[in-house]
Amino acid sequence: MALRTLDSLGSLAGKRVIVRADLNVPLQAGVITDDGRVRATLPTLNALIHQGARVIVCSHLGRPDGAPDPKYSLEPVAQRLSELLGKPVAFARDTVGESAREAVAALEDGDVAVIENLRFNPGETAKDEAERRAFAEQLAELGEVLVSDGFGVVHRKQASVYDLAQILPSAAGFLIEKEVDVLDRLTENPERPYTVVLGGSKVSDKLGVIAHLLPRADKILVGGGMMFTFLAAQGYKVGKSLLEEDQIDTVKGYMATAQEKGVELILPVDTVVAAAFSADADRAETDADSIEDTPIGPDALGLDIGPKTSEAFADAIRTSTTVFWNGPMGVFEMAPFAAGTKAVAEALTEASGLSVVGGGDSAAAVRQLGFADDQFGHISTGGGASLEFLEGKKLPGLEVLGWQ
Repeated sequence: MALRTLDSLGSLAGKRVIVRADLNVPLQAGVITDDGRVRATLPTLNALIHQGARVIVCSHLGRPDGAPDPKYSLEPVAQRLSELLGKPVAFARDTVGESAREAVAALEDGDVAVIENLRFNPGETAKDEAERRAFAEQLAELGEVLVSDGFGVVHRKQASVYDLAQILPSAAGFLIEKEVDVLDRLTENPERPYTVVLGGSKVSDKLGVIAHLLPRADKILVGGGMMFTFLAAQGYKVGKSLLEEDQIDTVKGYMATAQEKGVELILPVDTVVAAAFSADADRAETDADSIEDTPIGPDALGLDIGPKTSEAFADAIRTSTTVFWNGPMGVFEMAPFAAGTKAVAEALTEASGLSVVGGGDSAAAVRQLGFADDQFGHISTGGGASLEFLEGKKLPGLEVLGWQ
């Protein structure tokens, strides 16, 4: 079955439409530091406003543990949404209480309200199905239709994502529709050559996606903290670098499978090491097989791919027609260890075909390093959800919208 889209809902003029968005943005002292997820909701919200729907936006933010917590309030997000939409956005100070009911009752055609953080209610994330369903029933009383557009949560069986979509007529918004279309292209008949770039701290976080994409990719590039487990699997000493010893045999298996299937597995040939996890620490560039031979010695801590690796990765990316990248190449938050991530991002902007940044830290990295969203084919809004999709897993928030 195909994903139900907005068209399937017919005219929404005058109807109360709940939009389950993903507005889980980073906040510092109540200020949004990256509004990418807020911007990603705009096409769906503007389409509903244009139709004359009465729009009720709901989302989670952070992990407030089922109780109200001011530092996780969606109020700054509602204010930002108002600025981006160029119109007032009402804000309800609860999820399904008196404030929410009053805000919804006051809506006229084309108006927008945001209700407070869904995770202030324990029913949103409850493992108990009855508790979760009860909260979804309360949410359903606010609206007549659900538009699910929070791709970052479709891998979770939560009240607003899964149960609410069973209670109300429901469909995917434009963001989920686009995410599914792009990620499907990465798993089903991608245009070749197809390169997968994986980084981030742990191999164990990426086991499923490596296993699923290994037979489908032409090249797999491995950087970030996870690279040291691959280097250890080659017999190299990695100093105090992040190492998952229990994954070395698994990694050796992947290396053998890649060779057997003719997939080019490109591993780092050099790295940037430091004496400590600090931007001010002594550091050195070294070949991958000589990490403990620098003046730093056995305490060397690998924090980025080296310049030769950056160049090799960039060449592989630029000559590809389809590229999927998930996970930074180093500790990009610190300037001395950002060069590898920047080189990969820049190469993605120069790839001739479909370039996909796989959400999470990768999305944060490209924005922090000064790249614009439109320089890439697609920036996913869901790190965990996009990885699970690419692992071939069933995602409850998509299945409930008809996706098989």
